[in-house]
Amino acid sequence: MAVQAKKSGKARTKAEASGRVVAKKTAAKAVGKPIPAKRFTKKTIALIYDFDGTLCPRPMQEYAFLPKIGENPEAFWAESNAIAREQGADPLITYMHLLYKKAAAKNVRIDRSDLVAQGAAVEFYPGVAEWFDATADYVRKMTEGQGVTLRHYLISSGLTEIVEGTPIYRKFHNVFASEYWFDAYDLPFPKRVITDTGKTQYLFRINKGIENLGESINHHMPESERPIPFSNMIYFGDGDTDVPSMAVVRKNGGRAIAVHGGDAAGRGRCRDLVRAGRCDFFADADYRLGSSLYKRTCLLIDRMIADIRIAEEMWGLEE
Repeated sequence: MAVQAKKSGKARTKAEASGRVVAKKTAAKAVGKPIPAKRFTKKTIALIYDFDGTLCPRPMQEYAFLPKIGENPEAFWAESNAIAREQGADPLITYMHLLYKKAAAKNVRIDRSDLVAQGAAVEFYPGVAEWFDATADYVRKMTEGQGVTLRHYLISSGLTEIVEGTPIYRKFHNVFASEYWFDAYDLPFPKRVITDTGKTQYLFRINKGIENLGESINHHMPESERPIPFSNMIYFGDGDTDVPSMAVVRKNGGRAIAVHGGDAAGRGRCRDLVRAGRCDFFADADYRLGSSLYKRTCLLIDRMIADIRIAEEMWGLEE
């Protein structure tokens, strides 16, 4: 009888404890507080890149598209910008329209598969091809067994189709870039246009984990529920067009690096970005191991890894 009573007492204690847990979770829901996850999950670091001028020296359209239709790049961009100013039009929609208008005038048909094929002609800065695996290896080495992962994202006003044809396309966890509709019109029509300020939407998509473009990101999501904090992000850009993205990332606790092609004008532009508080570092666009860009990126990653460890330890105290 004594043994049975002891077992019954243990059963009651266990049931009461379980009831307290349920009551605690119910109370948390009632006041709108998020229920703590079973494990700390904010352990993903995101490196986010612009494309033109950041990963490759020139706009992606200059490597194959413009030569194919016989257009001088400098003249084309001057004409496109002039039309946008005169018509009060969006510069990106203007260039996307003008590309195909000029192709049609030369009787050159360019479809989606042709644009993808053009990606093979894009030339990258030194070390770009190896950069993605090298930085991922670095994170693995510095966080062995800790569950920290690295993702690469691209946010570009360039063309998705051309990016798809480059050898680095598969290195990105996701690509957000401008895109055409090819089947609804005689001339392709812009399907998605990503402007300088519009890039910031995709930063919040990464932050909230809502990367499906068919889903809205406008609903409120508590910071505690967002899978990739801004503090885990580094944005890479090359100039004024990246200022909105750099500002959003840094304002929310992330980091930014400006790159240049080694010319005096590029260095001056990057130096101005640092002085204006738009980025943390700048460096020559040399993505090879041991370069200043690699070392400064690793320095920021080291700090993020330390912050993740601290956040996880503090999270554990609340359990």
